[in-house]
Amino acid sequence: MTLTLILLVSYLVGAIPFGYVIARSRGVDLLSQGSKNIGATNVGRVMGLWWGVLVFTLDFLKGAGPVFAAGIMADESTGLQDFTRTMAGVAAFIGHLFPVYLGFRGGKGVATGAGVAAVLVPWLWTIVLLVWAVVLLTTRYMSLASLTGAVLLIVLRLTTNSDAWSGSNIVITTFCVVASVAVIVRHTPNIRRLINGTENRLGGK
Repeated sequence: MTLTLILLVSYLVGAIPFGYVIARSRGVDLLSQGSKNIGATNVGRVMGLWWGVLVFTLDFLKGAGPVFAAGIMADESTGLQDFTRTMAGVAAFIGHLFPVYLGFRGGKGVATGAGVAAVLVPWLWTIVLLVWAVVLLTTRYMSLASLTGAVLLIVLRLTTNSDAWSGSNIVITTFCVVASVAVIVRHTPNIRRLINGTENRLGGK
């Protein structure tokens, strides 16, 4: 029963569409402007950089928060702490992708997934963050930076942990792989635009 409650609350927290709510409070309908996405990138493009940073931070926290809280609530004696934390992260991530509050029309999962990874695999997340920042600063393509981070997370998880697919590690590894693939799939239109040279850069085109 506790796990069910954790998953439900995690989903509902992850489903909070901060980008949409903040934009609507300023008289902006994100679903009809820019890329029509509720994520931080579109918020930043439509409303300005600092609004985008705010939404990214909130989306990050709604991924990290449920995982952190689940770790506190989980009973360590059962040996299921990693499973409970990971499943809370999965629920929050799914909530962001498919928020019940907006008819299951959500974001691309980058910030929320990063929040989950920051708690589950902090060292890998730190490396991915640094690479993400370098790619973003050198290319000004948010999508390229996010795609690079997603691929790198999979590679690092599988190459730095010899027991990635055994024991309690398997649930965390599965999250890293599945969430990264989900981020990549959600960026399919961006990938097409990158190939065609029509993708928007931060601060311009």
